[in-house]
Amino acid sequence: MTSDTRIGPIALPDTRACRVVEELLDGSGVALNGDAPHDLRVYHPDFFSRVLHQGTLGLGEAYMDGWWECERIDELACRLLRHGLGERAHTPSERLMYRLQAGFFNLQSKARAYIVGEAHYDLGNDLFERMLDPTMCYSCGYWKEARTLHQAQRAKLELACRKLELGPGMRVLDIGCGWGSFAEHAARHHGVEVVGITISREQATLARERCAGLPVSIELQDYRDLEGTFDRIVSIGMFEHVGHRNYPAYFATVERLLAADGLFLLHTIGSNHSEITADPWINKYIFPNGVLPSAMQIAEASEPHLLMEDWQNFGPDYDKTLMAWLANVDAHWPEIAHRYSERTRRMFRYYLAVCAGAFRARHLQLWQVAFSRDRAQRYDAPR
Repeated sequence: MTSDTRIGPIALPDTRACRVVEELLDGSGVALNGDAPHDLRVYHPDFFSRVLHQGTLGLGEAYMDGWWECERIDELACRLLRHGLGERAHTPSERLMYRLQAGFFNLQSKARAYIVGEAHYDLGNDLFERMLDPTMCYSCGYWKEARTLHQAQRAKLELACRKLELGPGMRVLDIGCGWGSFAEHAARHHGVEVVGITISREQATLARERCAGLPVSIELQDYRDLEGTFDRIVSIGMFEHVGHRNYPAYFATVERLLAADGLFLLHTIGSNHSEITADPWINKYIFPNGVLPSAMQIAEASEPHLLMEDWQNFGPDYDKTLMAWLANVDAHWPEIAHRYSERTRRMFRYYLAVCAGAFRARHLQLWQVAFSRDRAQRYDAPR
């Protein structure tokens, strides 16, 4: 069943599963087969039982399979989360399975560190080049004075450089360098030498091309294997892959690598609650083994190693960033449709829209946290 062959939504079945879903939606402002852009239109009779039995995993997979449609999935997700369905959408078995796995196994161990690179970041540079802006930043832009995605990403990179107080000749480590966006910007505009590490082969290849001719070294390496001393360290959009069991080792590594008078900037998505959990659909299809830190988890893990200098939250900016990426995917998909399936297109649309809705509902946050080791003078963070 595809959108090309469907005429309209099915008539709502007179089943217990359908009635339960209607009850769950009551008061959310979301209707089944309604006319509003955020209403959920059903195209398969088994949709209701699938969602009730499989929670958010079933909801996401049902969308990928074409079982339902919604013009504004971002607004649908925002309304459902504000209605309190975020917690109820996870089945008890989903929660138990993840907690058992995370309790008995280090899901983000060195042996498993490259899984997310192979599953997501290595999917195809041609896809990400069309989704992202020319900086190839795959993290939240800074929209304080920006009007376009490109302006927001350049502003984010420059904000990070100013918070790090970069100066010519400094040696900088970029943990989780992606496609080299920060490394290229910092080396070109601030005269620093950058070592960037990533666990994605595709990212490393393109990052080296983008940084050719600059004092930048891109390595395919796990952060736990790093050696040396750096004047500044930055990590943008990587901490989400570290995992709660590895937070102490992560901050211990930063302390070991950072010069005594150095600065470290952590840029990460954050969770409102200190839970050991992950959305099962995101975990399966987008970021395997990813887990979002809470403010308390970051504070507790960093306290023995670093001095926290500043904490900034601009989570609402991720809503704008994700919607801009979604617009890019929609606009440029025909250019790469011959390489990717319709199911992959729907997977990306769902991922970007649902995440935008989560930030809009303030269900997720975006933090930039500045740290030092042994700084005598006052630190004034730019905004």
